[in-house]
Amino acid sequence: MELRAYWRIIRRYWWLPVGLALLVGALTVIRQKPWQPRPLTYNATMRFNVGLKPERIPSVYTYDRYYTMLTSEYLVDDLGEIVRSQVFAGDVSKRLADKGIAVPAGAIGASTQPGKLHRILTVNIGWPDRAQLQAIAEAVVATMTQNSADFFAQFSADEADIRLIDPPTISVVNPPARQQLDLPLRVLLALTAGIALAFLLDYLDDSVRDRDELEQMGLPVLGEIPRG
Repeated sequence: MELRAYWRIIRRYWWLPVGLALLVGALTVIRQKPWQPRPLTYNATMRFNVGLKPERIPSVYTYDRYYTMLTSEYLVDDLGEIVRSQVFAGDVSKRLADKGIAVPAGAIGASTQPGKLHRILTVNIGWPDRAQLQAIAEAVVATMTQNSADFFAQFSADEADIRLIDPPTISVVNPPARQQLDLPLRVLLALTAGIALAFLLDYLDDSVRDRDELEQMGLPVLGEIPRG
């Protein structure tokens, strides 16, 4: 019985959730302008193996290889932060000065993966121009393999071992899932808000519409004229 009452409320105020959903949907479409072509964004991804060369102490047994590997794990984590820094982006931009490309720090990202790949540094770059992105990726590779000592003293020429294991791969970045779901989520929220407003209006309305409401008030019903 309650479900029928709920349905009657929704049917009575159907215009409220439907109208609110249409309004929100129209405003969202106007703001997003899906009919206009979206500029493409590209992403370049490359991977580096970062490590240190172990010390050589003749005739003395040490845990040198273990500590070298352990130190490499710490250094690759710190190097990931340096790759995202303004200093690293500035060095990359210097290599691209003749091409007129200035790379901001936010365009270069880096990450490591735990476990067996913890000494592997993944560098990714987002950029709107594919040709420029290729030049930027090559500059990043050169900066990583040739100028690492500028950021870490441990990465001097005779101690560092930074190697490019996966060359830059450029791909088109798809629109984020949040952008694709923005319109349906807004319409759904508008429908929910409209239904809630319909129940609120019905709760505030003190008019009598059927015999059930009279009986709930304790008033006897002598007759009922059906709707034609």
